[in-house]
Amino acid sequence: MIDRLPGDIFRQGQVLNHTYEIEGVLGRGGTGEVYRARNQISGRIVAIKALNAQFSGNDDYIELMKREEQMRDVLNDAVVRYTECSRSDQGHVFLVMDFIDGPSMNDVMMHRRMDPRELMIIAHRVAEGLVAAHGHGIVHRDLSPDNVVLRDGAAEKATIIDFGIAKDTSAGAKTIVGNEFAGKYEYAAPEQLDGRAEKRSDLYALGATLLAAYRGQIPFSGSTPGEIVRRKQSRLDTEGVPEPLKGLIDWLTAPSLADRAPSAEAVVARLNQSLRPVSTRGGRQAPPDGGQVERKGRGGTFALLFVLLLGLIGGGAWYAGLMEPYLNPIPVASPYRLTASFGPDGSALSGNAPDAEAALRLRQAFAAATGATVAEDALPIAKGVPDDRWIGSVSDLFAILQGLPEWTLTVTDNTASLSGIADSGAQADEKQTALADWATRAGIKANLELTVGPRKLQSEAVLDALAPFALCGPLTPDRGPLQIYALGDTIVVTGAMESIEARDTLQTALESIVGDRSVRLDVVILNKDLCTVRKVLPPVGPGDAVVWFGDGATGEVNLSGIYHPGDNPIVEILVPPNLSNLSLWVLVVDNTNQVFSLLPNEKQPEHDLEKIGTVVDGLRRVRVLHSLEDIKAKRGEFMITVDAANFGKSEIIAILSKTALFGTRLPATLSVGGLADELQAEIARNPGNIVAVASRVIDARP
Repeated sequence: MIDRLPGDIFRQGQVLNHTYEIEGVLGRGGTGEVYRARNQISGRIVAIKALNAQFSGNDDYIELMKREEQMRDVLNDAVVRYTECSRSDQGHVFLVMDFIDGPSMNDVMMHRRMDPRELMIIAHRVAEGLVAAHGHGIVHRDLSPDNVVLRDGAAEKATIIDFGIAKDTSAGAKTIVGNEFAGKYEYAAPEQLDGRAEKRSDLYALGATLLAAYRGQIPFSGSTPGEIVRRKQSRLDTEGVPEPLKGLIDWLTAPSLADRAPSAEAVVARLNQSLRPVSTRGGRQAPPDGGQVERKGRGGTFALLFVLLLGLIGGGAWYAGLMEPYLNPIPVASPYRLTASFGPDGSALSGNAPDAEAALRLRQAFAAATGATVAEDALPIAKGVPDDRWIGSVSDLFAILQGLPEWTLTVTDNTASLSGIADSGAQADEKQTALADWATRAGIKANLELTVGPRKLQSEAVLDALAPFALCGPLTPDRGPLQIYALGDTIVVTGAMESIEARDTLQTALESIVGDRSVRLDVVILNKDLCTVRKVLPPVGPGDAVVWFGDGATGEVNLSGIYHPGDNPIVEILVPPNLSNLSLWVLVVDNTNQVFSLLPNEKQPEHDLEKIGTVVDGLRRVRVLHSLEDIKAKRGEFMITVDAANFGKSEIIAILSKTALFGTRLPATLSVGGLADELQAEIARNPGNIVAVASRVIDARP
């Protein structure tokens, strides 16, 4: 324990939140300190990570702590357990987690070279922890010897700590420290240098950690950014590392993702095979003393006679396996685990079973649920199954999971952690109910989470759902047809609709297909007349044209488009002055089923863009609705003043075309239906003639 220094955040004996009594400092860093503390209520020893005062008020650092605390949902002995995130009376933000009493791999490798089998056991344990973390969509991003602690110094109790810069890969989640590089260069995967971190990045870091621990030194990654990038493109030097550790490290640290271990589940499965008892005879484990039997006195004579007797009866007892329990005892698995996964990337099953019959039952149940082929040796025999119901309960759970498109399961003793994706909300509700009933019957503590998919939603599917509702012009999602919405994303739709009721119906329709994603309809509600015209306009954007609104009395811009009684709206069309060989047509569709031709018209027939308007401050400004002062000075033809007769929404539509529309010009006024017919005829007669359409709504309110 370290004595208190002047800069310490907490003092020895201080009690936080009436619960945690500080016992001493475990470590210090640039942003805070870690303390050992005791829960005065339960007596449990915990570790407390606290932020310095200057960081406790910083939202970015608080977000780091909050995200790390969210790891509490990951229930696995190989992953440090987080309890809560809180704030002291003095304002220091702190995080409470399990206290892992033991050296880190870094501490051990600085004193000795770690044994290959010891490292294989650590790799198995860490991989199981990564299965649990990855199953919740969490990528550690900073796995290294510092962050693997051997509880009580035991390899089989290795525990992953410090998820402070972990990345959440679930739908729409934010990376804690952004998408830039995070981690240690020596152990980081090549893709992390490009700001990309995924589950297989943790596997690379595990392999680099194993190599460092075997060699007893930190791997050299380069002294300059360029050298670091070049080295990361090559395989790590594993010459001299014995098999099977060498093959494991080479598999984990392949620079190319395609060549690297595909998942933590696959790593666990491989290590299950590598760590099975091995001997020089029949693939089974030899006795611990290498088979040497000391012969002394009558005991030695008895042993010799016993061997001779076996020979006399043809070795029948040996080959019948009567001596197997004594020469090759079944190992004990503690805790007793089973991990399984199913999804578009394949399926995996690993763990233990108490006997061959139970292993067969579990394999068959998994195969029935997934359609996958399972290797006969996927579940090595081991003692330690929690109770007689365990095998049947897990088999029943596989049956419940059948039909889900994707899931990951970890069962540790009598605790189960499941994350999965359902095809629909109805399926999620059905499975969630069945899973809750199963947990009660099985007597298993379960953390069961189902998300409504699909995992990847094509924007094209959203476009198809929008099409029947596009009765007021196009409805456009915020992503192109070939782009994807991940789970948790927000789908934003823009456009116009004819009523609030239609908008609400669309909201319900979209929510029924998007799964666990949000839908935001940023649509303008227009009247039926405006929608009639919008439906027939060609699907072209505004280009460089802008509809500008102002106030006739002051000349100031009106950004909202909202006007009240007595207001005198002025409207201008703004375009770059260098646009040429184009015609400008401007219409106003009002809320009385009438359309007015603002440009061209009888009094202003000119519509050649280069011959109208005035260039001011680098923009050509063409005024089409004027102020009262303009009208009095005979500088314009059309003006309006808002009164009760014209409350509602009207739309200004500016059309840029290559050649003249509608012959020479439209009548001064015509009906909405008449304009729609004229537009349809014009588009059919001269497709591609209209190159831009800019519009804006005038909202006249009481």
